[in-house]
This record gives sequence, structure tokens and C-alpha cells, in this order.
Amino acid sequence: MPHPSWGPEAKKIERVSFRCPCRSDSEVTWTEDLRVEIVSFPVIFRAKTSEDSILEATEGRFWRQKIQNFFVRPKRSTPFKNRVAFNVGGGDLARRLGNAGPRGSHRPPAPGCAVGRSPQALSSLHRDTRRGPPAHERLLPKRPLRRLHVRMCAPVGGLLAALAMVFGMAVAFAPKPRITWEHRDVHLEKFHEPDIFNYSVLLLSEDKTTLYVGAREAVFALSARNISEKQHEAYWKVSEDKKAKCAEKGKSRQTECLNYIRVLQPLGASALYVCGTNAFQPTCDHLNLTSFQFLGRSEDGKGRCPFDPAQSYTSVMVDGELYSGTSYNFLGSEPIISRNSSHSPLRTEYAIPWLNEPSFVFADVMRERPDGMDSGDDRVYFFFTEVSVEYEFVFKLMIPRVARVCKGDQGGLRTLQKKWTSFLKARLICSRPDSNLVFNVLQDVFVLRAPDLKEPVIYGVFTPQLNNVGLSAVCAYNLSTAEAVFSRGKYMQSATVEQSHTKWVRYNGAVPTPRPGACINREARAANFSSSLSLPDKTLQFVKDHPLMDSSVTPIDNRPRLIRSDVNYTQIVVDRTQALDGTFYDVMFVGTDRGTLHKAVSLENEAHIIEETWLFQDSEPVQTLLLNSEQGRRFVYAGSSSGVVQAPVAFCEKHATCEDCVLARDPYCAWSSDTKACMALHQTDSPSRDLTQQMSGDTSGCRASSMPFPPPGSSSLSCRGPGSASSPQRPWPASASGSDSSLPVALLPPFLSDQAQHVHALGTFHLFCQATGPADVHFVWEKNGRELETCVPTQTHTLPDGRTHVLSWLRDAIGESAEYRCSVLSSAGNKTSRVQVTVLRHEVTHQEQWTRELAAWRAVAGEHDRMMRSWRKAWESCDKDTL
Repeated sequence: MPHPSWGPEAKKIERVSFRCPCRSDSEVTWTEDLRVEIVSFPVIFRAKTSEDSILEATEGRFWRQKIQNFFVRPKRSTPFKNRVAFNVGGGDLARRLGNAGPRGSHRPPAPGCAVGRSPQALSSLHRDTRRGPPAHERLLPKRPLRRLHVRMCAPVGGLLAALAMVFGMAVAFAPKPRITWEHRDVHLEKFHEPDIFNYSVLLLSEDKTTLYVGAREAVFALSARNISEKQHEAYWKVSEDKKAKCAEKGKSRQTECLNYIRVLQPLGASALYVCGTNAFQPTCDHLNLTSFQFLGRSEDGKGRCPFDPAQSYTSVMVDGELYSGTSYNFLGSEPIISRNSSHSPLRTEYAIPWLNEPSFVFADVMRERPDGMDSGDDRVYFFFTEVSVEYEFVFKLMIPRVARVCKGDQGGLRTLQKKWTSFLKARLICSRPDSNLVFNVLQDVFVLRAPDLKEPVIYGVFTPQLNNVGLSAVCAYNLSTAEAVFSRGKYMQSATVEQSHTKWVRYNGAVPTPRPGACINREARAANFSSSLSLPDKTLQFVKDHPLMDSSVTPIDNRPRLIRSDVNYTQIVVDRTQALDGTFYDVMFVGTDRGTLHKAVSLENEAHIIEETWLFQDSEPVQTLLLNSEQGRRFVYAGSSSGVVQAPVAFCEKHATCEDCVLARDPYCAWSSDTKACMALHQTDSPSRDLTQQMSGDTSGCRASSMPFPPPGSSSLSCRGPGSASSPQRPWPASASGSDSSLPVALLPPFLSDQAQHVHALGTFHLFCQATGPADVHFVWEKNGRELETCVPTQTHTLPDGRTHVLSWLRDAIGESAEYRCSVLSSAGNKTSRVQVTVLRHEVTHQEQWTRELAAWRAVAGEHDRMMRSWRKAWESCDKDTL
């Protein structure tokens, strides 16, 4: 049946067959058995209008060029004997962008047929159509809907299949946080100055005692132990004259024409290097850490800091030299990766094959290993997302990239003068192999280094390009995988095939010596190449023309560490900690666009989100995250538009019982049998024999430690509920002989009224109830006045005085506020405890979610209508060739 929230406009087509006239035997069929529904809308197909009239009515030359580049005229037809099967992601393109398996040589699309594309590749198409229908559609009169029989080539059907499946798959990727901490439920240190906004740059001092914060027109020094304690402040405001000149150029005087701090890097032990947008005149200066005042050494910030506060940027200070990725001009149309050095400044070529509309994310230095097994030089890595140069479609396909330059690079002598001779870039793969779901927009990167790690591990946060359902993923990469791509992988070259959407293909020719893009190492020095200035022009010209690698950087285990739906991840930091059993775990702290922080860990091939914390009083995106891994005190700092928040890495003390502490499966937390409390491992000196922690979630070790009474007699653990073999309505199985009604029944704290919880819709939570009484004492759980029909675990113990102690715990998830009651029934009397569990923030309902998806479908369908009319000529040519 159609989804009920699609409304009356949705029409189910039970069976659709698409035939390609140029391939007589190819057919795509969806049937009832496959449970795939295609929805048609009144806006998809309109009256026939000639392609010439459409193209001439709008920017005809532009669209003609796009269509010509997209298609290859068929020269022959080869019938297929088998039915066509489609993958979400569109065949060869999905394999090159998302699959981590074996790759073959690239083949152009089948003649005369459109190439199937991944749903992620359609996001720019969807984004462009938000402004309304295309120009040619606005000029056409609307006609009544008619039933049409449409013939299309097989890959076009694959595009529809991809669109039809992506929304259904997205709902399945949802490991929910085990517990959610509201902003008022936990203690968080906060910092905010009146009339100061955009706290987007965070830097920790080398001794980890001071947190430096770059905001709009201000820099602050805060105590790293308690950020509410401000130590110093320095303001850097824009003069009225600069504001006026900025406003004359069409920028907002109140917002854009201010000084947004964008670069905050250490410059020795006594100074910081600070750069700001400075009303679209980027400027850099030195901040003295002793007096905490700017020294007035104004330097041109062009190439070091963006002009526009909304532009992407990244920077890293390496041995006193600033490496940055940003825009080099006022319009933001000239991207650049540069090294700002007094003796050897370098930059990228201003050419599309080098950088094509990049969105810079992160930069870091990878030092040469002490054993000398690396390339012989330190390397600086840049991470960004850019528009694909490999393919050209009617929309922009985004590709996540990693680029590498060598610290010892000095440019070329004749070729590539003052330009990088070591610049190479490669694709970052983050996909779900079993579904071809590709995450191709990089949001943030964190490089994890730890003493027990042989090499750094690179963590990245990704989202799909078409992201109407809020999908996000975290992928992890070994540094050696990226190094292997740059040092041993094949290059790509510009394609010579005309009228093909594939613009770059693998280069299989001879590679010059020394290897283009390689750092100067011992082998190069032995061949008398002491620096990049001595490299031959043949090598330099090759790297100038071939900056793109054909091989891709694949994630560890060829799959994401975490996939989450209904949320957009924005930032990530990762801490490596040792659990009680000696195992090391990588704990991921991921910020969202709603102002929450997810703490997740990978456990036995599955992702477990330990908790979700609301960092800010109002919902606002997390703009930056910083980890303080100081031994004994570990914090996560989060910056947003309104301020900075400091959160501990774990809220162990919030787990009231041993079961709750163990079930959290938090490697930071363990239950102490001495103090009867859940404690942070990095803050306790208790012997391990007094602590209980099981990352598997096994609570069997809690039986002796969590009970308020010792169990000298018999005990039992069971699950009771209506319809079970021993229903709670019947007398509870006696643990002692007979029943003594003289023993009073008593509820024990904490009562349900003490466990009032505020949860999110669909968020899980626990309630506990315990009591003592005669041997027949038992519990009955009710929800909104009705007895629960699910089995609730109950544990009983016989006490020395003849009483029976009963403990029961309920785990539930709700979508709306509900009242729970725990009733203790026995021959000696009854007791009841109740609590109201309130839902503060509802998750997006199915109705709202499908309404959004319906709007997305309509936008895509409108664009598909335009493309269908434009493709008619290709089909007609295909028909002629089959005659």
C-alpha cells in the first residue's frame, strides 16, 4: 500500500516496464513482489513541446553544450540478452566513487543512454530547483495531467530506482543514543561575553592549562579546567572607515563588515598568530601572551585568511610557517593552498585540475617516523570537498579529497616556480558497500595519535550530497593507506574522447623518474636530486598536468564506523582510552547541527551511541570541537555562535545503579562496589578488583554489588508479564516455605517519583522498582493505566528474616509523554509508585518526514521532466540506428 502520509496526490504504479529502443531485450521491471513503489505526481509530465523551442526560450547555448557533453551518439547497437539490474549509486560511477572492492578500468556509458547516478550526486540538482522550476518550465503553459507511456533507456530507470530506494534505506540506519542528557540535567561549564558572537576557533595551550578562543572581533584566554574563568581578553575591531568601504562593495555593515577571527595558531611559547577577515580586507597580527595585546604588526592576510566570513578555510602552523587553504580574492573564486614563508612561499596552480571550487575542512602535519620508514620528509595533509573534475554532468558532483604537500618543497627552477612540486590529491571513500550508499561531502576531520598506535588514524565526518533525511557517517582511515596511494598509486589524465561526460581517465603510460609528486628522500638524494629545485622539467610538467590520483583512499574495514539518520553531524574529535580489561577503544565525540554531542564507540562490528548531550540551551549548530586529553581530567570544548561549552568526557556519576553503569558500555565508567557508585576510570585509584565493567553489557557481575541486601538465601532471575507461564496476576513463586502475611510490604528507594525523566521521542530510558515483603510479593507494571504486555525482568532474593527482596527494571522508549506505575502486590498488602515521563522534544514525525521527502521528490521530478524532453533527440537517434 502507498505510504499513508503521501496523501491523495500519490498514485501507486503496481508494475512499470521501461524498454530501451536501442537495446531490444533490456527491460527494467518493478512488481508487487519486490515491494518497490514508484510514485507519480501531476507535475512530472506535461504537454509535448519541441526541444528547440525550450532551448531557444532559455539559455539554449548553455543547455545544448551540456547535453552534447553528456551524450555519445550511438554508432552501433548490441542487444542484451539479460534483464538489467541496477545498483543504488549508478553502476560504474558508484564503483569509482563508493565501492571499496576491486576496480576495473573505466568504461564510458552505453551509447545513446543516460548514465545512472547515485542519489548523492543529485543534491546540487535538488538545491538548484529550490528556487523554483527551471526557466523554460516557467515559460510553458501548464496542461492537464495525461496518462503517458514513457520509454527510456535502462540507466534512466536506474536513476529512478536509486531515488526510490534512498529514502527507504535512510530510515534503517539509526543506532539510537542509549540515554539523552538534557542541558539542565548535567553540569556544563559555559563562557559567553555580551555582544560577542561566533566562537568558532579554539586552541589549547601546549601545557593544556589555557584555552584560547577566537570570536568575532575578540580573542579570549580561559582556564582549561573551568572555562567560565576568564583570564585575558583582547579586542580587534574594524574601523568605521573600513566598514564604510566594505558596505560600498555591497556587504552588510552589521554582519559581514566586521572582523571574524579565523586563524589562531601558536607562534612560539610567547605569542599567537591571529588572522581575521577585517571587513573583507584579511589581516594578520601577533598577540603577545604576556601582556595579551596585539603588537600592531599588521600583515596582509590574503591567502592566509578568507575575505568572506562565510567562506571555508583551514590552517596549520608547522615549524613557524603557516600552511593554509582558503580563497585568494574578494569574490572567493580563486582557491589556494599555500605556505606563507619568508624564504620559500609556495602556492597551488590556479587551475581547475588542481582545485575546483573546494570547501576546505582541515589541515595537519604528518611527521616523519623516527625509524625513517616514511618518505624522508614531513608532509602536510589538506582535506576538502570539491566539484568533480573526473565527470561533468548537468549538475555538480561533489567529491571528498585528501591532498598532500611536502614540507621540504621549494618549488621548481623553471617549471612550477614558487608552486608546489609535490601537490597530489586523491578521493576519500566513505560508503556502505552493501547498499552503494555514498557519503561524498566531507564535514570535519580529526587525526588520532596515541602511544599504542603504530600510525595516526584519520577520522572523517561525511554526509551525502542529497541529504533530505539527515544521513551522516563517520569513516576512519590509516595514514599508510593514503601514503600508499600517493607513493605507489596510478595517476589520472585528461580524457581525449570528445562528447563524453567522463573527463579524466587512468594514465597507463610511462611515469618519469624521479616519481612526480614524491618528497625528496634518501633515494632521490642518492640520485643527486637534493631538492625540488633540481628536479627535471619532465617530472615537474607531469605533476603539473597530473595532480589527481586514480586510486582512492579506502576506510578501515571498508565500511563506516558509524552511520546515523535524522541528524547532520558537523564536527568530530576522538579520544583513545583503555577499558578495565586492558582493551583500547576509540571514543568518538560528534557534534550535530542541533547543538547535541553524540558519544559513540565501535563494539564487535557494531556502533554503539553511549549518550547524547544537549550542549546549549537553545538548539544551534556545533561549529567547532576540541578535545583536552590531559591525564586525570578530560574535557570536550564545543564552540557555537553564542558561546563555548565545556563538557566532561563521561557522566559516570549519573548512573545510579550497577546495572545502569554496566549497560552504558562506556569505557570511561566502572561500578565501584566500595562506594556503591559509578566512577570514571581516569579519576579513580580504586583497585580493579573493586570495579565492575563489561563492554559486552553483561550485568551478571552486578548481582552481589547492586542489591541493598545480601542474598544469603536462594535467588532467582526471571522475566514476567501477561501471558507468560507465571503471570504476575498469579501468586509469585515462593522462595521460602509458606507465606507469612505478618511481614509488611514496603517499597524501597529510589521510588519512581525520584526517577522522573525527560526523554526525547523514541529515546530509551530505564525505571527501577524494588520492594520487600512476604514470599508471594511481586510487581505489576502499568503504562497510562494499562498493564504492560511485555516481559519485565525481575530478580528475587530470600532474606535471613524470612522476607523476600524483589527488584525489577523496565527499559522502554516512548514517542509522547506517559505515566508509569509500579505496583507491589502481596498477601500482606499493596503499594504503588508512579512517575510521569515527559517528552520535551519530539523527533520529526513520519508525517513531517514524508512531507519533506514528498517536496524533494517533486523538485527532482520537475528537473527530470526537463531532462526527459532534452533527451528525446538522443532516443530518436537511437531508434534510427536500430532500424
